[in-house]
Amino acid sequence: MMDVKPVKIGIVGCGNISGIYFKICKSFRVLDVAACADLIPERAQAKATEHGIPRACSVKELLADPAIEIVVNLTIPAAHYGVAMAALEAGKSTHGEKPLALTRDEGKRLVETARRNNLRLGSAPDTFLGGGIQTCRKLIDDGWIGQPVAAEAFMTCHGHEGWHPDPEFYYKVGGGPVFDMGPYYLTALVSLIGPVKRVAGMAKTTFAERRITSKPKYGAVVKVDIPTHVTGVMEFANGAVGTMIMSFDVWGAQLPRIEVHGSEASLLVPDPNGFGGPVRIRRAGEKEWQEVPLAFGFTENSRGLGVADMALAIRTGSPHRTSGDLAYHVLDVIHAFHDAAAAGRHVEVQSACERPAPLPLGWRGL
Repeated sequence: MMDVKPVKIGIVGCGNISGIYFKICKSFRVLDVAACADLIPERAQAKATEHGIPRACSVKELLADPAIEIVVNLTIPAAHYGVAMAALEAGKSTHGEKPLALTRDEGKRLVETARRNNLRLGSAPDTFLGGGIQTCRKLIDDGWIGQPVAAEAFMTCHGHEGWHPDPEFYYKVGGGPVFDMGPYYLTALVSLIGPVKRVAGMAKTTFAERRITSKPKYGAVVKVDIPTHVTGVMEFANGAVGTMIMSFDVWGAQLPRIEVHGSEASLLVPDPNGFGGPVRIRRAGEKEWQEVPLAFGFTENSRGLGVADMALAIRTGSPHRTSGDLAYHVLDVIHAFHDAAAAGRHVEVQSACERPAPLPLGWRGL
């Protein structure tokens, strides 16, 4: 196993998602979780105590620490750009929660700043690095489905106000089903098939207000400022055509998560919001679906895997997989769906990216 100097990281944002990041990042020898910060100091101190982090501090103090090389940005979407840009300007690489930023201009500035300063920029989701989607990637790369011709992606639920402790941001700019959940599905599809060339779509806001039924804000009413049901089609650069439905307006459904259809077979891809399986394939001439054993590790919740991949890439000088170019392309496609719905026409996607490199068989991280 490769022996590399651990990369010190600092985590900014100690909210609902941070617990799994602390757990997973601490499990990699290539990562050294040196500090954490939050706008609420008590919350940062509580996470530091719970996970054995050496220091809880302010965001300013964390960014000023010369030993920290990567800032892990787990703030709410509205703060993603500000924290990421501050980290880059402080000379630190940064890996954030999705989406990369709220606007295309913000995303472009982050990509350009990272490139100009010779720093790494990355963004969730890193679920496509899990055993489920990596197994699908290998099947496609090895020719099991032939030439990809079509794909479907569906995420339907009734929103987050019934379970999330602080759900308002899901219904503000930067929230909604496509900004919130679309990155999982689109990132998986780009990894499996390649970048998106153009899109069309329709969108609506079914409920003008949402009443929170989770604690501690039970009974509060949230005004909905974004579309909560989006239906779209996309043309990939390789000619495949995809269909997508993302909704916070559906009480129940039996739709698959992702399907990829090729000239020689159809592939059932597991939930891209997770890391595991199952993976099923039905090849030409066969009447039954066959389950494919997962050929890669990281099949349980492994959020933080992308941070470890970035750290290893920094030490080895290789590209990291959750790249800023990939995250920006996904952000661009998300906006393109909303633009197409508003304009009633096809929208050409201006950005492009390379498919991230697959993980090597047997890779278990460091």
